[in-house]
Amino acid sequence: MTMTAKPASAAPPDTASTGGLLDRVLKVRELAILVVLVLMLLATQLDNSAFLSQQGIKDLLLNATILVLVAVGQAMVVITRNVDLSVGSTLGITAFAAGEFLRGGGNPLVAILIAVALGAGFGIVNGLLVSLGQVPALVVTLGTLYIIRGLDSIWFGSKQITAADLPSGFGSFGHNGLGAVPYLALLTAVVLIIAAYYLRSYRSGRDLYALGSSPEAARLAGVPVRKRILTAYIVCGALAGLAGALYLARFGNVDSGTGSGYELTVVSAVVVGGVAFTGGSGSLYGAALGALLLTSINSVLPSIGVSSVWVQAIDGVLLLLAIAVDRVVALRVAAVLRKRAAQTRSATTHA
Repeated sequence: MTMTAKPASAAPPDTASTGGLLDRVLKVRELAILVVLVLMLLATQLDNSAFLSQQGIKDLLLNATILVLVAVGQAMVVITRNVDLSVGSTLGITAFAAGEFLRGGGNPLVAILIAVALGAGFGIVNGLLVSLGQVPALVVTLGTLYIIRGLDSIWFGSKQITAADLPSGFGSFGHNGLGAVPYLALLTAVVLIIAAYYLRSYRSGRDLYALGSSPEAARLAGVPVRKRILTAYIVCGALAGLAGALYLARFGNVDSGTGSGYELTVVSAVVVGGVAFTGGSGSLYGAALGALLLTSINSVLPSIGVSSVWVQAIDGVLLLLAIAVDRVVALRVAAVLRKRAAQTRSATTHA
């Protein structure tokens, strides 16, 4: 019996052109961030020869790991055209939950799992309210931000967890590593690679992009919109919980103010990293680069004698520049696609 292979179905020309063009734009955007980061670090090294020492590199990576983890989860939500403003509060309460468990003599691995599960639980609440309740994500997560922060304050009271309350091995894990690469950075890199591979290689991951590009078109194409939004929020909450446990290992100190205002830094890192706030485009690697860039600025300025009060101002300028670039790129891509569509119609008419 002779079997004839079916020809692979080609994507519609407009869809293929759009995907290829956006892929090229995103790669250029991420490359530009990387170039800026490298040049900034090299310039700082020329001014301060000890900046990129083994300990200096380790400090840069340690400073970035927590933000990168939360930014990865936030990016998945933003890609769906939503946002999670409760990640800072989630980080704070999960760090305290892990600390309380460890202070009672608990196992460090179980403490981390508790933090991840608690964060995922808050993600479920956010995801259900946004996907099933059809409530705007900005309103929902702003509300849960204050609810979680309130629960945190009630639970904490005047208590504080310090390094003395934690097992010595847990604190060592938060500071040690392989040469200049901390264990926290290795763990974060593994999470980043797995999440990025999922978005790129699995249909459910690609559905997040389709949902962010056009929710109505995604729904008509059979994408389970509510399920995908819920998934994105659960992953975001779980990664915020993991970041809370690693924050505890890194700093060894948690109080009722831990994570306060962190959500704004996370959103800035995601947008600066090229993830469009309007959804549908961007990559987790770009979000990670954005987080690394922002945390590196925090380290660079003091080392060259610039007051740290400029850090927030510079972060704000970078955020505005990123939004402006996104808008310009969107307009250019739309213009190119309109031109190609006109050329296609003209060629069809004359055929």
